[in-house]
Parts: sequence; structure tokens; C-alpha cells
Amino acid sequence: MKEVDVKVYDTTLRDGCQAEQISFSVKDKLRIAQRLIDLGVAYVEGGFPNETTPSDQKFFAQAQDLDWGQTKLAAFGSTRRKAINAEDDTSFKYLIASGAPVVTIFGKAWDLHVTDVLCVSREENLAMIEDSVAFLKSQGREVIFDAEHFFDGYHADADYAMSTLHAAARGGADWLVPCDTNGGTMPRAIQEIMAAVVAEFNLPLGVHAHNDTGVAVANSIIAVEAGATQVQGTINGYGERTGNANLCTLIPNLELKLGRRCLPEGRLKQMTAVSVYVNEIANLPPDDRAPYVGPTAFAHKGGMHVDAVLKRPDSFEHTDPETVGNERRLLVSDYSGRSTVVHKLRSLWPDLARDDPLVAEVLQAVKQREYEGYEFEAAEASLELLAQRLRGDAPKLFELHGFRVIVEKHEHDAEPYAEATIRIDVNGQQFHTAAEGDGPVHALDLALRKALTEKYPDVARIHLTDYKVRVLDATRGTATSVRVLIEATDGERTWATVGAHQNIIEASWQALVDSIIYGLARHLGDQST
Repeated sequence: MKEVDVKVYDTTLRDGCQAEQISFSVKDKLRIAQRLIDLGVAYVEGGFPNETTPSDQKFFAQAQDLDWGQTKLAAFGSTRRKAINAEDDTSFKYLIASGAPVVTIFGKAWDLHVTDVLCVSREENLAMIEDSVAFLKSQGREVIFDAEHFFDGYHADADYAMSTLHAAARGGADWLVPCDTNGGTMPRAIQEIMAAVVAEFNLPLGVHAHNDTGVAVANSIIAVEAGATQVQGTINGYGERTGNANLCTLIPNLELKLGRRCLPEGRLKQMTAVSVYVNEIANLPPDDRAPYVGPTAFAHKGGMHVDAVLKRPDSFEHTDPETVGNERRLLVSDYSGRSTVVHKLRSLWPDLARDDPLVAEVLQAVKQREYEGYEFEAAEASLELLAQRLRGDAPKLFELHGFRVIVEKHEHDAEPYAEATIRIDVNGQQFHTAAEGDGPVHALDLALRKALTEKYPDVARIHLTDYKVRVLDATRGTATSVRVLIEATDGERTWATVGAHQNIIEASWQALVDSIIYGLARHLGDQST
């Protein structure tokens, strides 16, 4: 196996946890750690084990049961406290007890923090760094020294910032990692300062960049070009304030643009899946426009763009989406051209000719409906059903004869009450059902399912996973039209449908019906093959 050129140090489970809205359980952290091991990163930083973080202690205990392979588990801590021997500092006892083969400690590299935050002398700070590294080395650990606020410290007093790295080197540190902790250093300064560090030390160097000015990935890349062989960051860029260097962007850039291998061969294809997985565990919405791994990273909307990318993918794609496990998406909208529609419809009818009248008919229908408020970019199931209806071969699973929705509230502080009744025809048989729900759309959904269950028991496998409402013209207040997007799954596949109307219940009904029909038609098709 070819040795990697740049070692990836993932701190999602520690620095990433400092992000607003993120709180991983021990089980969450173990699951993410396993995915990072599978991805092939060199280091996984598991947390800050000490007397105040019992959950991190539990994580490190249970992490011993994972098969770490070539990945190393790192525990994180700070230098010893002032006026105490390293061996007497209880925080080091927790670091050693964690069982992690790697310990990363941070120390102050900016004299402002030394004198005004730690409130120690500059000399004592250097002693704290050297003693801490030396003690951890004596315990048989690989030691990484994170020089906190190094770049700000270098601007304030370059000699003193450098002296902190020398102190760590004297203690026996295996890695020296200058940190842009405030995230305010610009790329050219990173380049100049890293060049000075590379010239000064004959030790492996890393970089730890925060994204407060939006250049954490760029700064990390420049540090590598200057000589760093370790990059620290997080999946999806999670981290305190605006986050850390986003490994989902940084790793592909290093591998695909600079030819620096960061992962074992073939693992880069897991990048998109890992990004999605960690988003799901964090219970955060994905960044649709994230480079490389976002759903729109390789999405094409303009008609001329689509036509070109179908002929030559590299005409509008800087890399093959499959290299990072993503996929090309051609969006159907009022900007679409014939090539987009043909490509989409051939998933239904492979032999469809480019000059088939249906192509122009679908394109015109899409443009008209988007004028009315529909949007098919994220609702490809509704697009398929629209094309089938225009062609005359849409699934005819049921016919609506009417529905009624009642919402009542009896007392000032009482919960509102929703009930829906529905009348449909299923293959000539009439069904009249009613259901109560948490809201009017939920009640409609339950009433429709109750009516369909006898004829289509597979409806029980379809679950709605997301419901979004978008106001289309805020200037009209409550009289505006709305667009409803529903996402559903059967446990194997996921699809989305859309509805639009001035009445939110009608818009919801349109999206709901499309969702159920699409899901049932898929199951019926599977059973007939």
C-alpha cells in the first residue's frame, strides 16, 4: 500500500463538538469513529478526558473495542498547570488512563495569552510546554504539540512564538502543529510564517486552521505546500464559532488538485457518504452547496450547460463526481433545455428520441408550472409523474371524490384538534374514511392511508421524512401562494414531491398524493418484475 503524503488528523469528536447545536453521545462518537477508521484517516482525536468529562472517559474506554487498523486514537489535553510537576498534574493521569497511543496537548504560543490569560511568566510557559511533552513521552506516547494562537503570536513576537515550538521539541514532541486558533490569518501570512517554521525545525509539522475568515481550507493547503505533512480539521467543517478546516473539501483538494495522497487508495470515494453520515448523526441539515460532497456540487441547471456536460463532462465539472462518491444531477426547471428533459425522461423510457413531441410537451409543462409556483429541481418524483400523465400512462391507483379538513380549538390554552375525512375510488370500490392527526396535513395523510390499506398494504412501508413550506410572495401576506415539498422513503429509496397553491392544504395534498402514488407504483413495479 502506498504511504500517504499528508496525514489527516480528524478532530470532529473534540473540536467539532464545540460547535453550536452539536452534542454527540458516546454511542454517536463511537459510530463516527468507526466511519473515520473506514475512511482511513491517520488520527482520530476522541476528546478531552478529565474529571469534568465523564462521557469522554467512557468513550475512550469503549473505543478500545474498535479495530483501529492503521488509524491512531488521540486524546487531547493542555500543558501542565503552573507551579506543579507534570507527574502530579491530575489531567495527565486521565490522558494516560485513556489508553490512547497518541496524546495531543496544546500550549500558548502568543505572549498575550501567556501573561493575560494564563497569568504566568513567559519563562514558566516554556517550562510548562517542555515538561508536559517530556512527561508524556516518558509514558510511551506519541506526542503532538498544538501551538495555540501561533500565527497571532508570531505577528506579536516572532521569537517568542518560535521559542514555544523549541520548548516542545526539547521535550521530545513527535509533531509540531502551529494553530490559527482565531482564524484571522490570511493565506500569504500563513505561507511566509510556515516557511520560517519549516526552515527552523527538522521535525514533522502540521497545521490547525479555524475558518473565521473563510480561508481555513486555503490556509491548510498553503501550509502543506510550505512543508506541513499533517492537516487537522473536521468533517463538514464543524467547530467553534464558524468552524474548522473542512476535511470534506480539504482532502479532495489535496488529493485531486495537488496530487498529495491523504487517504489509502480508493477511500476518497467514501467522502460524500461520510459527510452525509456525520450530518445525520449530528442531526443537522447538510450544506447543499458544499464543494465536492454537497447535493448541488455537480448539479447543472442551465440548458446550454446541461447540453455541454452530457457531451463532455469536463466542460462544466472540475472533477468526476464519482471520485468523491457524489453524482451528477441535471435539474429540470424553467431554465432547462431539451437535453435536460431528454436525459431525465430516458430513465423512464430509454428509447425516447430527442425529437419526440413528449419532450417539448414536458418542457413546456415544467415552465408553466414553475411560473405557478412549482419547482421540480428537488422533486424528481413529481416530475416523473407529470411526464407519465402527459404521456397517458401514469399509475391510476385511486381517484379522489373529495376531502374535508376540520381544525378546532375550544379553549385558549387547549391544543388545536385536526380531523380529516376523505372519499376516494380504488379500482371501482368506494372508500370513505376519517382520521385525527397532529395537524391538518397529518390527518389527511392518515385518512388517505386508511382508505388505501386494504387494496395497497405496501402503503404502510412509506414514511414521510420531511415536510417543507415555502412562501412564494411575502408581499401578499397570508394570501400568498405556498410551495410544499415532501420527502418520503420506503426504507430503501428516498424521493421528493411538490405541490403549490394559495391554499396550503391543497398544496400539501398535491405533494402528499404524488408521494404515495410514486412509492406504491415503485413497489407494484418491483412485484411485477
